[in-house]
Amino acid sequence: MTKGTGSRFPPRLSGPDELRNNGVVKYVGEASQEELATGEHSTRNRVARSILDHGPSTVSELAGRLGLTQAAVRRHLDALAADSVVEPRDQRVYGSRGRGRPAKVFALTDCGRDAFDQSYDQLAADALRWIAAAAGGGERGEAAVAAFARARIAGQSESYRQAVEAAEPEKRTEALAEALSTDGYAATARSAPNRQGEQLCQHHCPVAHVAEQFPQLCEAETEFFSQLLGTHVQRLATIAHGDGVCTTFIPRASQHPQHPQQPPQTTHHASESTAGRNPA
Repeated sequence: MTKGTGSRFPPRLSGPDELRNNGVVKYVGEASQEELATGEHSTRNRVARSILDHGPSTVSELAGRLGLTQAAVRRHLDALAADSVVEPRDQRVYGSRGRGRPAKVFALTDCGRDAFDQSYDQLAADALRWIAAAAGGGERGEAAVAAFARARIAGQSESYRQAVEAAEPEKRTEALAEALSTDGYAATARSAPNRQGEQLCQHHCPVAHVAEQFPQLCEAETEFFSQLLGTHVQRLATIAHGDGVCTTFIPRASQHPQHPQQPPQTTHHASESTAGRNPA
């Protein structure tokens, strides 16, 4: 699936006290052998989690809650601050303030807060269910969700379009894969087994759980690929339907029209028939 508007959804890690590996929290996703051996990795997560649970905290408060020395807490906070997970602030004082400067507290940044598990999947599913119900349910509801899915794709398509149109015809699938990978979809392009075309493989889908319930998201993405590449494409497999990879078959580059922004009139319906579904 292509990216959600205004945010990215990195994969969740196993434990409730774990930060997500979202490319920002390096110490979580890319812990060194030394950190793993000494427990630095998990302790740093505990420091961040304590701030999430209790709000902006002083070094002394964190040390007391976690059973660490203040020196150890400062070391972990320095590392988290360097990765933009936490930031120091002046403690907010209510009522009359005593003499001297207010204590320094450490709070999660927006990036740090996003690194923890969020209920984005449930929120998205709830929103799409509401859209379907508000449109009257049934076929009208499905059509309303499909319209939303297409609008979502249209709103984020420009960077992909630029990448594809700048590439030579035989390199367009590869260019699309590179653009998708830049946005975190771990996409690759390879020759199809029958050598009659290529396969665009997306090894990560940030909205797979929602797409399980609303295949219109996969269908809109497949339509977009077809329009972007100017040729009929066929979705062979999707992560949302239990496959390991989202796989899209694209005919050989020599068959693509010279102007991918103007697809044939039959492309929409031909691609939609198998979009988001595994024909096997």
